[in-house]
Amino acid sequence: MSRPLYRGFSGGVRINGSRDSLGDNYQYQAKDHSENGFGHDISSSAVASRSRQALILLLFKLGLTFAIVLALYGSLSWAISISSSSQENVFHGYRRLQQQLIAELSEISEVSLGVSRLKELEFCPPEYENYVPCYYNVSENLDSADLGDPIEYERKCVREKDHGCLILPPKNYRIPLRWPTGRDFIWKENVKITGQEFSSGSLTKRMMVEEEQISFRSDSIMVDGVEDYSHQIAEMIGLRNESNFNEAGIRTVLDIGCGFGSFGAHLFSRQLLTMCIANYEASGSQVQLTLERGMPAMIGSFASKQLPYPYLSFDMLHCAKCGIDWEKNDGIFLIEVDRLLRPGGYFVWTSITNTHRSRRNKDEQKKWTIISDFTENLCWDMLSQQDETVVWRKTSKKKCYSARKSGPEICGKNRDTESPYYQPHNPCIAGTRSRRWIPIEDRTPWPARANLNSTELDIYGLQPDDFADDALNRNSVVQNYWSLLSPLIFSDHPKRPGDEDPATPFNFLRNVLDMNARFGGFNAALLGAGKSVWVMNVVPTSGPNYLPLILDRGFIGVQHDWCEAFPSYPRTYDMVHADGLLSLEAHQQHRCSLHNIFLEIDRILRPEGWVILHDTAPLIETARLITTQLKWDARMMDADSSSNEKLLVCQKPFFRKQQ
Repeated sequence: MSRPLYRGFSGGVRINGSRDSLGDNYQYQAKDHSENGFGHDISSSAVASRSRQALILLLFKLGLTFAIVLALYGSLSWAISISSSSQENVFHGYRRLQQQLIAELSEISEVSLGVSRLKELEFCPPEYENYVPCYYNVSENLDSADLGDPIEYERKCVREKDHGCLILPPKNYRIPLRWPTGRDFIWKENVKITGQEFSSGSLTKRMMVEEEQISFRSDSIMVDGVEDYSHQIAEMIGLRNESNFNEAGIRTVLDIGCGFGSFGAHLFSRQLLTMCIANYEASGSQVQLTLERGMPAMIGSFASKQLPYPYLSFDMLHCAKCGIDWEKNDGIFLIEVDRLLRPGGYFVWTSITNTHRSRRNKDEQKKWTIISDFTENLCWDMLSQQDETVVWRKTSKKKCYSARKSGPEICGKNRDTESPYYQPHNPCIAGTRSRRWIPIEDRTPWPARANLNSTELDIYGLQPDDFADDALNRNSVVQNYWSLLSPLIFSDHPKRPGDEDPATPFNFLRNVLDMNARFGGFNAALLGAGKSVWVMNVVPTSGPNYLPLILDRGFIGVQHDWCEAFPSYPRTYDMVHADGLLSLEAHQQHRCSLHNIFLEIDRILRPEGWVILHDTAPLIETARLITTQLKWDARMMDADSSSNEKLLVCQKPFFRKQQ
């Protein structure tokens, strides 16, 4: 957050020697005044009376003091005028120096503020163990909370003082098992869960030799039966089996109310990438458990706001017993599904109310009639229905909308927002004017989809050279990161129970949060290097919005304001990567401090997780001071000998809760 310039001069802070140079300037101006005024009068009055000498000496001191104050005021006014004056009126050379001075003043002010605030950081009390800001859960405790009470699902972020402490893991927390073992077994004490979830049939306890674990293998249709279930969906679409999803143009799936991520875990083996979204939950959280298993997930709700994804984002939306009443609120939830689906995309809904037996009930039949009629007015085709599952397909032909007799209207230009950020639901059909309106069957299959040609890049206003340069840079960056991290991992981390032999350095990460993803190049480079990871590509609301490009490349991501909490539970990411984010946020006016951002990183980062920051030297030095207060282990190094940029590689220690 930018600070008033005068704060840079307070506290005796040295700004790359600039304070000394300014002091020399004051001395020079004062000397100049004495030579042209008081100094000459004193030398010519050597024989005057003592009273006259005293008077002149007093006047000299007053004049010198006035000159120093005037010079200080003038210099400060000059610095302030730099930030507000028109750039056309400033010479190029001076403009560069002035902008550098302003940046340094702001950065030093940020350092001073961050250090002073972080000195008091302590570990949070136990009730913050599963703290999720922006939701009503600040002091929830399973021992005292009534789980039958309604929970506030809606995200409500208030810009106020943060929690200001470091969140400790549960008492018996253990580092998650490495992928792919961790997909099927997790440590029970790592998640907030009660016996009620175990009795539901979805979870079973399995006692290992040393530790208690949760196994995701049972008779549930969404666990062991997931292969048959996905095969059924493929047949309903008209495919031979789920291995043909990619050929049909299906790469990214949004799973609404995903259970514990078993559907997405299975589809991952078929080259499909599934994003799980579910409401905030006090215990047995679908999002927390899915992330613990190593699959993509985030907190999200259909209740009253649009999700922070662009229109035309996903090839398939899936809802299996997700608990949404699709017939309510004039079909607004179905309109949101339509907004998120690409042309030709599929909506798969599995519910016990879809069976013919259930429809014998008049109320259930009425609900079904409302949904069926509304989907027809959205220009969806019902492809098939088997047992509890129904599959619709969104139209890929725009002329269908003009042929309708009724239904939601097409959004006007002023309401057709591509990437809304938690805006209220829009009761109109979005995206029909977009150049991204491309049927999924016409898109390049994965993985070639990730490499866009010049015609495709033109849709997003990008030049091929810029895209290629970013790709080359990211490939080099990934290679350098692994060469840095591998020896650190081998030296600091012995083999743990459950690890396979030999333990290579390539599977110590499963999920990465890229805080400033730009074109998704870091994601592409990781996959190109053969890393078995998935990346949550985050596009800051304070910068250019390339999220549509990222999603169209076949990756997943979300738009986010880093002055707010990320919609996830604590301890859910193995690595956080930020290239240029500090510069992006530091140049915004009236924004949050870096202190707040780093506290949020610490919250969502797993113990022994890694943070890699790449930015300008002053900001990296600022970050280095803050990470010291966060108790992270940090190593700072030059990113490029020919630039003023540095790299900060950090690891969050595993602090165990006291018994």
